[in-house]
Amino acid sequence: MARSAQRHVAFLRALNVGGHNVVKMDRLREMFTAMGLANVQTFIQTGNVIFESAKAPGDLEALIEARLEKALGYPVGTFLRSPAELKEINRCPPFKPDEQAAAANIMVGFLREPLSPAARKGLTALCGPIHVFRGHNREVYWLRHKLGDFSDVPASRLDKAIGTTTFRSLTTVGKLLAKYCAE
Repeated sequence: MARSAQRHVAFLRALNVGGHNVVKMDRLREMFTAMGLANVQTFIQTGNVIFESAKAPGDLEALIEARLEKALGYPVGTFLRSPAELKEINRCPPFKPDEQAAAANIMVGFLREPLSPAARKGLTALCGPIHVFRGHNREVYWLRHKLGDFSDVPASRLDKAIGTTTFRSLTTVGKLLAKYCAE
């Protein structure tokens, strides 16, 4: 029995950042449509793509990464989540409501697999008075008590601790969920 088409949200890493050529969202939609994906939409310029497909998420991540690297000339990490997963992410389960209220910002990092014990240890080592990290399922939540300087948690240290990920603000996740995944 064939799978029915499911809605997916792709969070793309390294798109329109880090000195790469800017990829316009209409071009990105065309690339996704050319992959045989349906009802393709984009949300803001940071590489959030909403689409439908009957293919399995792991197969889709591999397909999207291969096609984008071929088209753009550099690797683009791809992390898919379903609307149900986004609802859970938006609840921000690792932080209590009072912790969330005291935060200047909360970011969500998308991973392929749940954190290993070694990655959890590395993540804990990055915590301090301004930055608090917690893992939950296939996400890393980054609560910041102050906006601005990232010098105490550079991306290279974060990547070394937890592996390849891409971050979005919890606000962006909520807006994306409300606009494209409401039932």
